[in-house]
Amino acid sequence: MATLLYRLGRGAFRRRRWVTLAWAAVLLGVVFGAMNAGEAADDSDSMPGIESQHAFDLINERFPGAEAEGAGARIVLVAPDGRQVTASEYRAAIDTLVAEVADGPQVAAVSDPLDASTVSEDGSTAYATVTYEVTEDNVTDAGRADLTAAVEQARTSGLTVEAGGGAVAGEPPAGIGEFLGIGVAAVVLLITFGSLAAAGLPLITAVVGVALTLASIVAQGSALGMSTATGDLAMMIGIAVGVDYALLVVSRYREERAKGHDAREAAGLAVGTAGSAVVFAGLTVVIALAGLSVIGVPSLTKMGLAAAGAVVVAVLITLTLVPALCGFWPDALLARRVRKGRSAPPARRVRFRFRFRRGPGRGAARRAGEAGAWSVRWARFVQRRPVPVLLGSAVLLGALAVPALDLRLGMPGDEAKPTSTTERRAYDALADGFGPGFNGPLTVVVDARQADDPRSAVAAVSDRLAATAGVVSVAPPRFNAAKDTAVIQAVPATAPTSERTEELVHTIRAERHATESATGATFEVTGTTALNIDVARKMTDALIPYLLVVVGLAFLLLLVVFRSVLVPLKAALGFLLSVGASFGALVTIFQNGHGAGLLGVEETGPVMSTMPLMLVGIVFGLAMDYQVFLVSRMREAVVHGERPAEAVVTGFRHSGRVVTAAAVIMTSVFAGFMTGGETLLKMVGFGLAIAVLFDAFVVRMAFVPAVLVLLGERAWWLPRRLDRLLPRVDVEGEALGRRTPAPALAAVPDADRQDTVRA
Repeated sequence: MATLLYRLGRGAFRRRRWVTLAWAAVLLGVVFGAMNAGEAADDSDSMPGIESQHAFDLINERFPGAEAEGAGARIVLVAPDGRQVTASEYRAAIDTLVAEVADGPQVAAVSDPLDASTVSEDGSTAYATVTYEVTEDNVTDAGRADLTAAVEQARTSGLTVEAGGGAVAGEPPAGIGEFLGIGVAAVVLLITFGSLAAAGLPLITAVVGVALTLASIVAQGSALGMSTATGDLAMMIGIAVGVDYALLVVSRYREERAKGHDAREAAGLAVGTAGSAVVFAGLTVVIALAGLSVIGVPSLTKMGLAAAGAVVVAVLITLTLVPALCGFWPDALLARRVRKGRSAPPARRVRFRFRFRRGPGRGAARRAGEAGAWSVRWARFVQRRPVPVLLGSAVLLGALAVPALDLRLGMPGDEAKPTSTTERRAYDALADGFGPGFNGPLTVVVDARQADDPRSAVAAVSDRLAATAGVVSVAPPRFNAAKDTAVIQAVPATAPTSERTEELVHTIRAERHATESATGATFEVTGTTALNIDVARKMTDALIPYLLVVVGLAFLLLLVVFRSVLVPLKAALGFLLSVGASFGALVTIFQNGHGAGLLGVEETGPVMSTMPLMLVGIVFGLAMDYQVFLVSRMREAVVHGERPAEAVVTGFRHSGRVVTAAAVIMTSVFAGFMTGGETLLKMVGFGLAIAVLFDAFVVRMAFVPAVLVLLGERAWWLPRRLDRLLPRVDVEGEALGRRTPAPALAAVPDADRQDTVRA
């Protein structure tokens, strides 16, 4: 593989204009297709294989048009302390509010809270239900503005008036996610490379890759049912890996130039060596993201495949467009001091490499120069004290992971929004006036087709629900046109995200067998609250199979890359430590509330149901990126004759700074999404950012080198029979070392200028 990629890099450098034009043509073609594509479909919320989804499908079957019902909103009215909303002084204000909202655009109907008797027992709180002619996604800004204006007008009467529901919530406050990530990436790259061109090239290629991916999603949105919402994850991953992969190749290009190679040869060697690491790192990320499809949730499948597509595009751009752009600025990519000819002559660098192979001393470490003295010093420290470093990193991550034992999954709703939003205030007002369970009623669907007397069977189910401990009220059943199916609303005594509500749902389902046997009717529990409970259970049950599939495939891939059994095992163990610590941090802040205020989180609750799978999938792929970047250089040093302990130092010398820069960039990209107003976005951004920090700086920088030092030669052990069976991919570029020896004469800038003239 190294030889093939070497030729690809040299060819892209030589034909840089054609390569650049080809990518520009592809981008323009995809953008044109996106501009002429049909409207993207909504994300599928279907969750196959759970009771709530089956009950919901039954409602749509027996109550035609139920799924097509319009968006809804609730206007909550609260009287001042000691007063009642039913007082005559508030009648005119309520009538005006109902009339103004009813006249608004897209509104189908509005219920009068006084006529509909939607008033709390103490008379302090009431609510009006607003039904729209369109779905939530199609409610216009004008419609929301009209509702907001009517609510503001009603507040002048002295009532506290708030609005909640799907029709009220517009787009969440925009953060500065991608802009912050790109900004931090630019600063980190500039510090790392000391060259504007070298810092800008990874950013340019990453933006091209993300633009191509997002345009592809939009272009295929109508045909494949992929909405633009799937682009959020693709953009986040695309920026992160696009910058990281280009960073690795550009860094290797500069290293090869420092050895005295001309620009085209350096581009070929960079793609042949670092490009091999990029290919296998990208494959691990693709496996982890595409593996989300095994869960069986359509929305997760689309997100995973879209993000995997972004990674594939990033790899292709890194292998072709990056060396092509290197051809346009062969000298500008080098550090300023190198361009001015102040670097050590190549002959001295050759002598240094020879001495290092025989065993460098402290002076050699000090002469590491541009390779990063801090990384060498840290590697030397780990080399001298591997046991304390190993125990310290394992204990630290293990202690941080302890809170994860109390992990609760759910789907936070309006209760997790800031109190500055009217949706959150409406939620709290309804909970105070009607009880905490009013915001999350259970919907029970009774199928009485097989019952002798459908009405009696439905009545028996309703009575059974009312007698269940934890249910405070049961609404009269609503029958379909055929009178053989009914829907019953049961209000729990506890909040939707409460553990007691989850226990109530399990109790109703566990005790229904006797009722079904006696009546001949069957019933299922659904509704938003039950759906969230079922989704959380489905995600929990899918986690272990998903881990087995993803980790198993990645283990085989790393087995081929490193030709070692213990290195992939060590990589998987380190990942489990980092992801466990990440779960613990999520539980500590977003579930238990410790330090939540620092992130602007006002209300704590369960962790988002899909968060563990997303975190495992994304972080596993990115963790293997760092594993390949760092350990492939160690493997390369071992293949070239260095002792295993010294190979660890070599790996840090050449890749330590690159991995550090890549981790800082990726962390900033993820952390940028915490700047949005939504708690769910904060949770996703924080979880991914902290996981990258743990994995890059604790696992890959401490745990991994300590294990390799302790294992020594055994780290690279591979059974002979397995060695014969595995394909040889030559990630370390051993074949390139035999055919392209480093030149011993001529300073770097002169070689660059000669190559530029020839090109």
